[in-house]
Amino acid sequence: MGGLFGVISKQKCITDLFYGTDYHSHLGTRRGGLATYNVSGSFARSIHNLENSQFRTKFEDDLKKFDGNSGIGVISDSDPQPIILNSHLGKFAIVTVGKINNVAELERDLISAGRSFTELSSGQTNPTELTALLITAGKSFEDGIKIAQDKIKGSCSFLILTEKSIIASRDKFGRTPLIIGKKEGCFAVASETCAFSNLGYEEEYYVGPGEVIEMNSEGFKTIIKAKEKLQICSFLWIYYGYPTSSYERINVDDVRFSLGYSLGSKDKTDLDVSSAIPDSGTCMAIGFAAGKKIPYRCAVVKYTPTWPRSFMPSDQSIRDLVAKMKLIPNKSLLREKRIAFCDDSIVRGTQLRDNAQILLGYGAKEIHIRISCPPLVYPCEFLNFSASRSPLELITRRYILQKEGEHNKNLDKYSDSSTNEYKEMVEFIKNELNLSSLEYNSIETLIKSIGLPKERICTHCFDGSSYGG
Repeated sequence: MGGLFGVISKQKCITDLFYGTDYHSHLGTRRGGLATYNVSGSFARSIHNLENSQFRTKFEDDLKKFDGNSGIGVISDSDPQPIILNSHLGKFAIVTVGKINNVAELERDLISAGRSFTELSSGQTNPTELTALLITAGKSFEDGIKIAQDKIKGSCSFLILTEKSIIASRDKFGRTPLIIGKKEGCFAVASETCAFSNLGYEEEYYVGPGEVIEMNSEGFKTIIKAKEKLQICSFLWIYYGYPTSSYERINVDDVRFSLGYSLGSKDKTDLDVSSAIPDSGTCMAIGFAAGKKIPYRCAVVKYTPTWPRSFMPSDQSIRDLVAKMKLIPNKSLLREKRIAFCDDSIVRGTQLRDNAQILLGYGAKEIHIRISCPPLVYPCEFLNFSASRSPLELITRRYILQKEGEHNKNLDKYSDSSTNEYKEMVEFIKNELNLSSLEYNSIETLIKSIGLPKERICTHCFDGSSYGG
């Protein structure tokens, strides 16, 4: 997915920029980047690969070259950034998050118009450079951003660092968040509010869908007004977001606890304890225990000293190994227990099946899985969640193919928890993963737990209902 952080101050900004960007490490695993506008009147930039190490260890040696009062940073699951350009709009740096679905079309249009691409990764156009070229087609930053928002299909939020200010643009349907923070003599913008607290910032303003903000060390102003339609990603609350963060002023931990509580209060299975598949299942498991009125215990613990979230290699076989190695079962809590393990979602199901077998091997009497969201029936089209996966990598689609002869047939029935098709699919997944029982939350419960109207939340992964280009 990725995360953005920017800061503009009356004094040197690198400490806040460094730690503020680092607080987005849970959102991406491929690359990190920083850029500042320095006192010399030039831009400084560093980009590092994060697939085999943490953000801080990569950037600590670079910090001395960043001596400016303004800067932007990114944790990215895509191509190297920031990009720095010199254009008729002036010199600027840019970072982006999101997923542009019409890259090839936009690339052809720009090349036909005589534009050139220089930032190629693995032979592919860099989406951040593509966004920058669209912006520089305008007569001003405001005009260029309107062009980019109009032409990009999918989603793209970005920060622009100029010689005088930072411009923050939230994608036109608000699928990814941007929040302004404030402290004396300094303003910041972040994807995650968890970046603010320890740096002394207070949440000041939640940027609206399609809204564009320009800020300096004295304050900020709206240069493009927010759009009416909002489609913020529900998976921010389910999985991506850090528990202390808030989106649209709705806290992640509150939503996950509510999802767990709702599922637990309706659960009729005989269970001894609630536990979590850490980390994203933890808040839900605590809520489930409260709703079910059973103890919450740590039957599986993540070994954080050497297996942080940011270390997840791109090779799937190694990712599976890392996922296994960083979770350590607590045998004394497993023996002869009927355990509800809470997790955020089931995608392929491979890791969950393997974990269930391991836990049963350690003496667990029964393994019951409780999932905070509905079944994933549609790959994400907007935020790079499951972007590299074909529909058939979803365990739900493999079942539908087996049942219907086509993986995309009658999807509305498999997305509706009241239908026999849905119930039979869940039963299949339970048996396929060798579980004692399996239950998901419904879309209705998800919407209620978040607390926004359904039409303002993207639930495309579950029911294919989201709109927008």
